[in-house]
Order: sequence, then structure tokens, then C-alpha cells
Amino acid sequence: MSAAFPVRRWLVGAAQRIDEALGPARIRRIVLPPLADRPGKEGEFCAVQLDDGSVGLAFTLLDGTLAALHARGDRGQAGRMAMELVRGYAEGDGAERALGLAAINALTRRLYDRAGFVADNSTDSFGSLNLAPGDRLGMVGHFTPLIEQARALGIPVTVLELKAELVREEAGLVVTLDAQRLAGCNKIVSTSTLLLNDTFEAVAGCWRGAEAVAIVGPSAGCPPDPLFAAGVSAVGTAWVVDAEAFLARCAAGEKWGETSRKATLTPQRYPGLDALLAGIRRPGCALP
Repeated sequence: MSAAFPVRRWLVGAAQRIDEALGPARIRRIVLPPLADRPGKEGEFCAVQLDDGSVGLAFTLLDGTLAALHARGDRGQAGRMAMELVRGYAEGDGAERALGLAAINALTRRLYDRAGFVADNSTDSFGSLNLAPGDRLGMVGHFTPLIEQARALGIPVTVLELKAELVREEAGLVVTLDAQRLAGCNKIVSTSTLLLNDTFEAVAGCWRGAEAVAIVGPSAGCPPDPLFAAGVSAVGTAWVVDAEAFLARCAAGEKWGETSRKATLTPQRYPGLDALLAGIRRPGCALP
């Protein structure tokens, strides 16, 4: 893998460590949302389920990824070693990268369950930024409800975009292609698609001075160690609570509802990958 993307390299290595510690995992199934002209949020993510039932998700609407996945079909994915998919995150095209990240996220959930770790509930989709007058909010990705909330408080908003046609400036709102403009923000929320489009390292270098940085989205189900090391203060993601019902709704493009919940991980409440691996509950062993 290119040395230019150390987060991807770290996550693939972490998945390998998890797989070696727990025993090789296989793919039970891959679930894709239906193709739709204007999908809702729940129609934007693919799911990978492992043979133990663990589920991981990844965003699929980058550069035709979902259409490419549908065109390929399942193609014998069931029964494959999970690490085969993981390697696609390091070396593959957009479709392989999405499946690879979903597999990493599924392996991560497998580890959490075996180590007895449960992420905290979240009532806030935006990483508990606790906006207040005087803040300067930065965004990577366009979060319309949060923009409205911030502007109602008189908080200026800077949005980093990839599409030149969306660039604009108006009172209290700047939409820009220049990541350096995030450096003037004290609170930042970012989409987890940073983990798929190779922009994490470039953007992370611009938020080092912020007092709070949240990465949010179902794609952020991976071990957050490298995110915290890069200055992220909270990771918000989806925590599947009823795998079979969740996958049925995912396949139908329906709202996930009670089949999942919002979860938040912070450096203060997350033990770290090494501690989780050390705390694995071995099958047949009594808990301390």
C-alpha cells in the first residue's frame, strides 16, 4: 500500500491482528441497498456479515461504487476469508475499498463483542460538539441540520467540499475547496467517507488546533486508535443491535429504526486496540 495513506495501512494491519487473535473469519453474506435515483440515508451503505453474525458497514455512493457492486453481484463472496475483502481496502478500486472497510468494521465489532466492549449510546448525530455562541464550526461534508443549528446561534460555518460547483460565500457560511480554511475553526465535524476517498491525512493536518473534532457515520466502525491519534475527539457510528432485521432493512433500503442505535467512542472511554485484544474472552472460559 502507498505510504501516503497511513490510516488505511494501520486499519488493514489492525484487521489482521484481530483475525489472527480470534481465528480466521469468513464472509457469511454481503448485503447491498437497492439502486435508487435519490436514496435515503439508509440506502447509502453496504453491509458485510461474518460467519459469527458480526456486521460492518461502509458508504457506497462515491464515484459509482454502488452501481459497480450491483454489477458484480455476490460472485461467490459467501465463504471467502474476511481478510481477502480487507485487502481490497488497501489495494482495490472503489467497490473493493468499500467492501474492505465494511469487512474491517465487521471484524472490529467481532472484537468488541468478544472483549465485552460496548460503545456508549449517543443522542447526538454530530459527535456531541455542544455548539455555543463564539464557536467557529468547520465541516467536512454538508450537514444541513447542523448548519441550520449553527447559524441560528450566530456561529459562522466553513464547509469543505470536493465539488467546485458548490463553492460559495455568504453571510455566516463559506463553502470551499481549500482544507486550510478549517484551521480557523475551533469545532469540526467530518463525514467518515474520509476513510474511503484518501483525504483523511490531508484534512487531519488542518484541524490540529481545534478543541473538538468529531468523525461521524456508519463507515466509522473501525478501531478508532489512529483517528484519536490524529486529533479526533469523538467518533459517532452505527451499532447494530439486531443483525438479521437490520440486514433485511438494509437490503430493502428501509430505515434501520430499532435494529441499530447511534454510538459514540471517545479517547476517554475507549480502551484501545491492544487492551481489547488482551481482554478477549476465550470460548468456554469463565469470565473473571
